[in-house]
Amino acid sequence: MQLDTLLARIRACRACATEFGHEPRPVVQVTTETRLLICGQAPGRRVHESGLPFDDPSGDRLRQWLGLDRDAFYTDPRICVAPMAFCFPGTNPKGGDYPPPPRCAALWRRSLLACLPKVELTLLVGGYAQRWALQHASGRSMTATVRAWRVHGPAVIPLPHPSWRSTVWLRRNPWFEEELAPHLRNRIAAILGGAAPLTSRRHDDSIDQLGG
Repeated sequence: MQLDTLLARIRACRACATEFGHEPRPVVQVTTETRLLICGQAPGRRVHESGLPFDDPSGDRLRQWLGLDRDAFYTDPRICVAPMAFCFPGTNPKGGDYPPPPRCAALWRRSLLACLPKVELTLLVGGYAQRWALQHASGRSMTATVRAWRVHGPAVIPLPHPSWRSTVWLRRNPWFEEELAPHLRNRIAAILGGAAPLTSRRHDDSIDQLGG
């Protein structure tokens, strides 16, 4: 199936409409030129409203990790986002959003990945993406999976979710910004043609901006 045809079907999908209590709005950003594929969890409310993936404080933190500015993130056709579920699943009254409905990945994910033959690096952001893509990560914690980033091979890098809830995690796991983040920025700069990574900042400097 051609990518344009598949994307049209994804954006017209209403498979979970009766479960959400709101009108579904699939959010996916991919092109045939995709080199860097970012696989997150599911859109949050702000992304649902804007239609732009990672258009929120989590996206600001993610772009800092990647060494990318906002303009490049949204305009470079080689940088693409395909979460485990394309629609905002709603807010859990107990706190946070509901998890991504597994039906979405079952319906669309393998077909979509088959249309992206030029991907050089896939970022698995959060436990849901990691468990789907890494069979050997099943049953392991997100921290264990990310800490073992070197064993997953050069084409895949697992990351924690960049939400404000990760602030404490980052403090407890300084190896992430000391080892993994610089490696990640260098890999992305190489994939995108050697562009210089943005200057790294310790997460402590941006806690207020990210709501931590």
